[in-house]
Amino acid sequence: MAAAEDTIVAIATAPAAAGVGIVRLSGPRARAIGQAVCARRLRVRHAHHARFRAADGSVIDDGIALYFRAPASFTGEDVVELQAHGSLPVLQALVERCCALGARPAGPGEFSQRAFLNGKLDLAQAEALADLIAAADARAARAARRSLDGVFSRQVQALMDALLAARVHVEAAIDFADEPLETLGGAALRDALEVATERLAQLRREAERGRKLRDGLHVVLAGAPNAGKSSLLNALTGGERAIVTDLPGTTRDLLRESVQCDGVALTLVDTAGLRAAADAVEAEGIRRARAELARADLVLAVLDARRAQADRTALQPELGAAAQVLWLHNKADLLDARPPLADDALYVSARSGEGLPALHARLHALAGAGDGTAGEFSARARHLQALAEAGDWLAAARAELAGERLELAAEALRRAHDALGAIGGRVDPDCLLGHIFASFCIGK
Repeated sequence: MAAAEDTIVAIATAPAAAGVGIVRLSGPRARAIGQAVCARRLRVRHAHHARFRAADGSVIDDGIALYFRAPASFTGEDVVELQAHGSLPVLQALVERCCALGARPAGPGEFSQRAFLNGKLDLAQAEALADLIAAADARAARAARRSLDGVFSRQVQALMDALLAARVHVEAAIDFADEPLETLGGAALRDALEVATERLAQLRREAERGRKLRDGLHVVLAGAPNAGKSSLLNALTGGERAIVTDLPGTTRDLLRESVQCDGVALTLVDTAGLRAAADAVEAEGIRRARAELARADLVLAVLDARRAQADRTALQPELGAAAQVLWLHNKADLLDARPPLADDALYVSARSGEGLPALHARLHALAGAGDGTAGEFSARARHLQALAEAGDWLAAARAELAGERLELAAEALRRAHDALGAIGGRVDPDCLLGHIFASFCIGK
């Protein structure tokens, strides 16, 4: 993205017919350009009715103009918003007029990037803004709003402060290398790092729930051929998305469907039946199924209830280190008797619909969907990776401290602190910022 000395312009509302559409300007010439378009002076934080005029003086539209003076604006720069009727040709004409007066079209996320660079948002809050715009349900929107309000950022900052204090303590102790660490507050330092480790672990759990809220739960249906995986996918999606036959090996490739299950976003993936492949095409389908299992948040292990124990014994080695597994005894309507099941299993019938409400409830719970309590916030895979890296370096620091290798402990604490700093944007690489803000919509 170009230098912030430029004045940028973009349509800030969705590209669809609406009662009102907004064109936003930000940068040092925003007020001058806005005044030229409106043919009147713009006062700070006043709503001005104006006729928006083209270069020849003809009226493009009439509406409301608002001027926000730096730094008291979203971007921290001078900002002007032109509120016109929500006709795309009208809004495009306004953008073209602003560009003729010296603005340039904004890139994706450039307004939010300027807000970040000017200290109005940290990086996690800027990402939460994009998550709020893209939220698929009310609960995800509430979680994104909490991240935007700084709930996640404050917890990360508190951990960074604790690690910085520990690092200062360790580096001060280095100057007294002849003294035993215990005489320099070693016990208190170890206690502080233990508390930080526990807080980091809790934050990682909360961030994982937030990631599932944002991205939805990645659910893979796995099992032997003819166990009813495709029928179950159809039952969960409410349509005939997958081909269902009595022939083993009907499903050869992955079939993905995104659904909402009681307010929880799910990506359901139907896979090829796991068995010795009959041909090269089926073998490729089985390979893809196994790869999908490795990245699943949840595996729905589908068993034919009439041979459940044999199916489970055969399927168990295929699941490996799957994060979570729910065993579904499908075709339960064909059973004469139903022995009690463990907590990780359910009786269902894709054909009759029996057990599907209980399955919905279990999916809701496994997605981390509680009651939307006050601490819930949205998070991204990037944040989880940074938290994991910080956890590894914190563990290394504790190990070095146990051996009284203070220089190495201080370096590990620095790396843990830096890993957490990447969440809020205390990073140098421009490529990271460009990648994040490029995912935003134009005008934000």
